Amino acid sequence: MVSSSVPQSSSSTQAPTRCTGAFALIDSLVRHGVKHIFGYPGGAILPIYDEIYRAEARGDVQHILVRHEQGASHAADGYARATGKVGVCFATSGPGATNLVTGIATAHLDSIPMVVITGQVGRAAIGTDAFQETDIWGITLPIVKNSYVVRQAEDMARIIAEAFHIASTGRPGPVLVDIPKDVGLEECNYVPVNPGEVKLAGYRPTIKGNPRQINAAIQLMQEARRPLLYIGGGAVTSGAHQELKQLAEHFQIPVTTTLMGLGSFDENHSLSVGMLGMHGTAYANFAVTECDLLIAVGARFDDRVTGKLEAFACKAQIIHIDIDPAEVGKNKAPNVPIVGDVKVVLNQILGRVHELNIPPSDDRTHAWLEQIKEWRRDYPLVVPHHGSSLSPQEVIVEIGRQAPYAYYTTDVGQHQMWAAQFINYGPRRWISSAGLGTMGYGLPAAMGVKVALPEEQVICISGDASFQMNLQELATLAQYGINVKTVVVNNGWQGMVRQWQQTFYGERYVASNMQAGMPDLVKLADAFGVKGMLVQKRSDLKEAIAEMLAHNGPVLVDAHVKQDENCYPMIAPGKSNAQMLGLPEKSKIDQAVGIIHCSQCGAKNSTAHKFCSECGTKL
Repeated sequence: MVSSSVPQSSSSTQAPTRCTGAFALIDSLVRHGVKHIFGYPGGAILPIYDEIYRAEARGDVQHILVRHEQGASHAADGYARATGKVGVCFATSGPGATNLVTGIATAHLDSIPMVVITGQVGRAAIGTDAFQETDIWGITLPIVKNSYVVRQAEDMARIIAEAFHIASTGRPGPVLVDIPKDVGLEECNYVPVNPGEVKLAGYRPTIKGNPRQINAAIQLMQEARRPLLYIGGGAVTSGAHQELKQLAEHFQIPVTTTLMGLGSFDENHSLSVGMLGMHGTAYANFAVTECDLLIAVGARFDDRVTGKLEAFACKAQIIHIDIDPAEVGKNKAPNVPIVGDVKVVLNQILGRVHELNIPPSDDRTHAWLEQIKEWRRDYPLVVPHHGSSLSPQEVIVEIGRQAPYAYYTTDVGQHQMWAAQFINYGPRRWISSAGLGTMGYGLPAAMGVKVALPEEQVICISGDASFQMNLQELATLAQYGINVKTVVVNNGWQGMVRQWQQTFYGERYVASNMQAGMPDLVKLADAFGVKGMLVQKRSDLKEAIAEMLAHNGPVLVDAHVKQDENCYPMIAPGKSNAQMLGLPEKSKIDQAVGIIHCSQCGAKNSTAHKFCSECGTKL
């Protein structure tokens, strides 16, 4: 971590300009492509906000005033996830800075590039317990990629350039820059440091994979009969979508993704087996248990994916590709470790396959793919119908049907898992807190996405408990006319907590019911100047979602759903991926989804099909 003013990077040869530290900060941000800043002012950061006043008048940047600093950090996070660019947020010292901590930790665990600017008390007051003084540098040390305290105004340009470089290269992450109030006011000789001019001694992330390891990986892929590609968020970060598709198709390897990896591979593709893990598809979890080669790409073997670690992919050799050497072998020892950028490494593999003239796989994995098809037929994801009660899955499926190309954010809980299960996402269009599991993330993150991409549809899928954690950001939507659509899947509970209490705690429902004190969300939206809508019946759902999407402005839909619906499949703590709760019996599956058997080949088909999906026989 860096807190000194000793220069560590090269800088421009441009002649210095006399200006304040605040001007140097804002000008440096503009030079690094920053168009939007999410923040909340306060005493220690006022010199910087005074400079924002001038920058906005020039049209250089736009500041978005959130209603809580946590909203600023989540908005910057959503901005970064949707665009791949560095998100920027501001807060003042003390409580302003500490209110950012949850958002910083969220970005850290999900490897999201952010530059976080905090005000600080004047240099002479640091360490005196001055009003609103907090050591935010020390507080955030475990949850940032790097951090700085700017001690002299003349160091501002270098530090900001370094912060952007560190946040966005290698394994991305948040970088904190703490600026004492008098540094913002101090005049200095400002020499800009532009993007690309930073050279940090000792910081050189490995980008290319080792050629010997590339060859070893290809050899295993050629030999495998039951291979599986296990894709994490690193594939999204590196933009490796096309390379993944080419590799999967060449070797005919089925593909499963983590929660962070959603969108990296088309789930409508015949090789997709969807998400794996605690609430992943049964066929993905069976596949990872039975595979003989697991190719982990930008994934970190998280406990919500692996279940019982020693039973995870226990029959498989493992290839692990990741840009962070600390992740390779941390939880599961690979047979072939490859450190490097996912996109670069996959291109190396594909290039070497071409050089060696390795033909596309013929029938080596055919039996494996047929086995996965059988699991998919036997254990599909089912959308339940409960008479007059609307199921949460029905709501999510209808949203996905009407807005297939939207950018989606979620909060955390059952609705998050159902959204992961039932909507297929394009690259960077799935934006959700995975590692930290942050309730209250969805609405401000959607705000950040929409500010970044004003022409795109942006939808937040939330739960009634999560939504109430940052509902004040409806005011930000209203003030700036940010056209985010929010659907609250309202079951009156902390849904996932209730499910765990039912399953593992003897149905002792403690502090998980949210009905007492639940606001009328439609009236709440109206009070903020946002269109509010209520959906309680299945017959109203389709029209309500269409109306929501057609409205020119932010909308909040309160969808009342069955209260005790559980999210399945589910891997219980300490169990292997193959030991899932909630798998329906095969006979009940046929009844639930309306299955008919082909008279010619015996394959199962939906009653909506007119011809067999396997052999084409008329049903």
